[in-house]
Amino acid sequence: MQKIFVTGISTEVGKTVASAICVEALEADYWKPVQAGELEDSDSHKIKKFISNSKTKIFPNSYALKTPMSPHAAAEIDGVLINLKEIKEPKTSNHLVIEGAGGLLVPLNDTDTILDIIKPDYKIIVVSRHYLGSINHTLLTLQALQSKGIKNIALVFSGNELKTTEEIILRKTGIPVIGRINEEDKFTKEVIKKYANLFKANLVF
Repeated sequence: MQKIFVTGISTEVGKTVASAICVEALEADYWKPVQAGELEDSDSHKIKKFISNSKTKIFPNSYALKTPMSPHAAAEIDGVLINLKEIKEPKTSNHLVIEGAGGLLVPLNDTDTILDIIKPDYKIIVVSRHYLGSINHTLLTLQALQSKGIKNIALVFSGNELKTTEEIILRKTGIPVIGRINEEDKFTKEVIKKYANLFKANLVF
């Protein structure tokens, strides 16, 4: 069974939509270890709205923080300290899609970041969205993963195609691309299902 960790080059780049597509394609379970803010409409809630299959189990967050800020700051406001030992991967016999919070180096506390949640057996999907500076952010994200010895990495491009950006990223890294999530008027179960069918064959990497 695959364990796929979905991260992004920044916040608001499309990690939750990419996670939903992977969940639907594999009929996988879903887990977001740390949620900061929007607890009434969290990423776990969004996944539930997006998917069509009945097999997926959505596991509770290890930390559900009230304030939409960096986890370390949100935790301080809530009067808690995020402890990596309390972030326990749920047990399942199914595929598992794990969604990070923000980018890889988002702090959880004074010493740990999102990168420290990633285990050696995880496959990593990096969601890259085009904006001024996104080449740098993408390359730095991939470099951070590779410096930790992680090899099973793939990219998802989010937003409309920008060939010059994509080509230089791929030439410099050689990282495979699972697919592109285009700009859509609205993401619905039907749209997610369409992408799931397109991405499914590429999710073995």
